[in-house]
Amino acid sequence: MGNAKNIAFWLVLFLLILALFNLFSGSGNTLQSRERGYSEFVTAVDSGNVARAVIDGEQVRWTGSDSSDYVTIVPEGTDVADKLLAKNVPVTAKSQEQSTFQAFLLSILPFLLLIGVWIYFMNRMQGGGKGGAMGFGKSKAKMLTEKSGRVTFDDVAGIDEAKEELEEIVEFLRNPQKYSRLGGTIPKGALLVGPPGTGKTLLARAIAGEAGVPFFTISGSDFVEMFVGVGASRVRDMFEQAKKNAPCIVFIDEIDAVGRHRGAGYGGGNDEREQTLNQLLVEMDGFEANEGVIILAATNRRDVLDPALLRPGRFDRQVTVPNPDIKGREKILSVHARKTPLGPDVDLRLIARGSPGFSGADLANLVNEAALMAARVGRRFVTMVDFENAKDKVMMGAERRSMVLTADQKEKTAYHESGHAIVGLTLPKCDPVYKATIIPRGGALGMVVSLPEIDRLNWHKSECEQKLAMTMAGKAAEILKYGEDEVSNGPAGDIQQASSLARAMVLRWGMSDKVGNVDYEQAHEGYNGNGAGGFSISAATKELIEDEVKRMIDEAYATAYRILTDKKDEWERLAQGLLEYETLTGEEIERVVRGEPPHKGSDEDDNGSAPSVTAIPKTKSKPKATPPAGDMEPDPA
Repeated sequence: MGNAKNIAFWLVLFLLILALFNLFSGSGNTLQSRERGYSEFVTAVDSGNVARAVIDGEQVRWTGSDSSDYVTIVPEGTDVADKLLAKNVPVTAKSQEQSTFQAFLLSILPFLLLIGVWIYFMNRMQGGGKGGAMGFGKSKAKMLTEKSGRVTFDDVAGIDEAKEELEEIVEFLRNPQKYSRLGGTIPKGALLVGPPGTGKTLLARAIAGEAGVPFFTISGSDFVEMFVGVGASRVRDMFEQAKKNAPCIVFIDEIDAVGRHRGAGYGGGNDEREQTLNQLLVEMDGFEANEGVIILAATNRRDVLDPALLRPGRFDRQVTVPNPDIKGREKILSVHARKTPLGPDVDLRLIARGSPGFSGADLANLVNEAALMAARVGRRFVTMVDFENAKDKVMMGAERRSMVLTADQKEKTAYHESGHAIVGLTLPKCDPVYKATIIPRGGALGMVVSLPEIDRLNWHKSECEQKLAMTMAGKAAEILKYGEDEVSNGPAGDIQQASSLARAMVLRWGMSDKVGNVDYEQAHEGYNGNGAGGFSISAATKELIEDEVKRMIDEAYATAYRILTDKKDEWERLAQGLLEYETLTGEEIERVVRGEPPHKGSDEDDNGSAPSVTAIPKTKSKPKATPPAGDMEPDPA
């Protein structure tokens, strides 16, 4: 229907332009003729210099003996035809009805064109919404019909609890008697809450594919327009469409665009967004019930939503869609790898273990990057090495092999990163060291990456203290090797991470006996950076907090310095191994620290040590997974 109206509009506009062109083209022909006075016309007729004439109302178009065209306006009441016929001049007369019609068209055509142009620009201003140019208040909700690329619950993995709650809604739509016989009623709404990329919209598409009922989808921003009242009108129209198609599901994506807390912004009650929210609240659970209309909404900003929107009766269920755990990540990887040919060495569980904190979107991007890397080198299938390189690229940035480093810069970076690795290997509660590299990536000249064995849900005080020691090991290594006067700005990132962790231990986690079990985070000016805390603290307490933070970092530095002093031989061997091989994984690091060649099967000389290697070989050991970016220990570029 909407397409037919648009076609008719453009057809009428085309005809009007065509008529205007014809009229002006006719006028152009007249203007091309030379105008002559009536006396000259009479003289030409009397002298026989008029070859033929056309009488068109009050004007006469005539052709002279020189074949030139002329136009003459005839005075009213003058009988021109008799004079021309008396001189045997061929005369043609034009119908006056046609001229009158053309004059009428010529008079109204500019107004019609102005109206058409106004309608066109208003239509563009309103985004070409439903109902044509005048459909300001029509809903922009689209009925989702996935003839191809249909998504079902089989395509959703890693968020089993959220999927089960929504599967129940689908089951209720398919078999309502199963629940209604016990007095149960279908939930009126479900709010999907979770970080970006966890699969909230994918879940909604799966419901559309499974439910077998009309499924309307709309974005929260589609309700808000420049005119007050338009959003509320669109809400009313959306629910009218939903009622006509009940039972049905309406999905509002990014509902925080329209559902923010009332009174928090400018404009008061007359604000367009608040009017839209008020109408949405009334339609969801107001004086009239909406039977058979289920509202689904998604947001990652639940904290900004209006409390009236979150109460039962509007959103009966708030479904949390979190980042997946290790089992969930493995399932998600298997879903995204369905269309990707995998090599025999690919272990999806190992990849899942090495990607803690990844969302579903991150994992999809990881599989895609691995496929692109395999295609770039001409492989027929994706290998574990491709996944390894893809993880490094996604999490640490692309290798910057074009960066020219001096021998002194490479050596300092090698000793710095070796310090991190040795302390991490020595302290039992540090996450296992996964990789050490002195190849610049992103903004870092080198880094050591630790890999948690399981998804970490909490931190203990002893674990935090050992992580602080591993973090400060880079600076301790530089000072131990080159002296305090030769320390570089490389530990800047380490100091920032250590300060952040130590302040969290003191301000939020109650891990300082002197400060005690009080949350000082919001009140501590140095921590949140704005000083606008919920309460004030004394200068003595601030000084005590900073003293405790400094004490924790100093003790961690002393622990790292002592470990590197005790294990100086292992530290030196690892630093030389990094200078030679540039990148070493966990197993290779352990072999180099023991004085063995990093690669099993390498040629050894008579005394069992690895031979000198001039070229930098590529690492061929079995790749391990990479931790989240928060576990990196970068140096500034």
